[in-house]
Amino acid sequence: MVEFEPASLIHDPIHGYIPFTSSAGLPPGEASEQQILDHPWLQRLRQIHQLQTAWWVFPAAEHSRFQHVVGAMHLASRAVVQLYPSLRQQCPDVPSRGYVETLLRMAALLHDVGHGPFGHFFDEYYLKDYGLTHETLGAEIIRRELAPFLQKVRRNPFGQLEPGETLDPEHIAVLIVRPQRREENLPGWLRMLRALFCGLYTVDNMDFVLRDAYMSGYSVRAFDLERILHYSFFSERGLTIHERGLSALAAFMRVRAELFQAVYYHRTVRAIDLELQEVFAESKPFLLPGDPRDHLDAYRRLTDWWLFTEVAGWPTSDDPVRRQLGRRWEQLLRRHIRWKMNVERTVSFRPGESEQASVFADPKVLKEKIRELLPGALRGLDFRVDTARLVHRPDTQAPVADQNFLYDPASRQLQRLEERDLIRHLPVASRICRIYAETTEHQKQLAAALDRLRTGVADESTNM
Repeated sequence: MVEFEPASLIHDPIHGYIPFTSSAGLPPGEASEQQILDHPWLQRLRQIHQLQTAWWVFPAAEHSRFQHVVGAMHLASRAVVQLYPSLRQQCPDVPSRGYVETLLRMAALLHDVGHGPFGHFFDEYYLKDYGLTHETLGAEIIRRELAPFLQKVRRNPFGQLEPGETLDPEHIAVLIVRPQRREENLPGWLRMLRALFCGLYTVDNMDFVLRDAYMSGYSVRAFDLERILHYSFFSERGLTIHERGLSALAAFMRVRAELFQAVYYHRTVRAIDLELQEVFAESKPFLLPGDPRDHLDAYRRLTDWWLFTEVAGWPTSDDPVRRQLGRRWEQLLRRHIRWKMNVERTVSFRPGESEQASVFADPKVLKEKIRELLPGALRGLDFRVDTARLVHRPDTQAPVADQNFLYDPASRQLQRLEERDLIRHLPVASRICRIYAETTEHQKQLAAALDRLRTGVADESTNM
């Protein structure tokens, strides 16, 4: 008789049925994937929107971080099917396939566990105050809160760990944190696996591009996932794609860039973010007592849902500060947005061009430069500058985990992806520069000032 008890299914609109190990029928002392999925640290992700503030603009995009991490877990298994044989060939000391697949599934499931309300916005405007990102905080949560459960996970729906193997939570923590430098003390196989979490195409970004494109209505089939996976393997240099998969990878990069421009960095989404920055900055002291590492229980409660419920009571608070902030939150939640976009320009940076030295890298500097170029009567105008950054591909100085390679069957040699015209002609990064004001009355003057700065930057780069 066929045994169905150890595995259950989640039905997902993007990937179809996603299997996971259930608790039923497990040997004593083992933990199932279901127990990790049902853990409060994972369940809180149901209450954090995947599209931080874009769901205010795209009404169907109400999906959560939880749905995304489950999809990423599924892609981790799909990647293992294709990549484990070549990984073992390059790294004979790699653990069993059961270990690697279980490790990647748990890392994919937990890679967003450190997120707070509004996702990446919270990284920039709260976690950064304590030298944290959602990745580094997530690694702490794994070490301090989830490690006892993870060490007991011994199987996934497609295999299990070998006798004597124990899942190492530190391996999971390593995978989910983007490296700032090469770490020589890591096993070679673990360094290679990092490319599936930070790089050109990962189990994270391949899921969110498919999911966000579908849920926002942008596209029901954004790119050819099957072709990218089929033509991927590990070479001695790292994650590599065969020439036959290059066009599919380029299409993925193009769709990802378009999704940033059309959805994540939509002009109204960024206007909402500008409004949110101001009210959130003043609300921070009332949301969490300090460094999240010192208050993990309080941080676990800190989600979109909790925040919206909390601020809903502020307009009637006895505290005048909270009362005033509560009224501003009311306006924001009703989408009464003060800022209207007046002008938009995109500035791209090619290899060798210094983005950090550019006036467009810092919105504060850019704002002052624009103000200097306005007519005298408008120097006191109240306006905001937004410089949303879009990374098209890693530059040549990127950490090794961010680097991907190409196999050319004609020469039978490995190349850096950037050596091919299909990739080389893409910019490294772009800045979508927008000016917002309370009215569009001075749109022409603001556009003229921004264009003068863009022309000056273009002239400088030509003369370098």
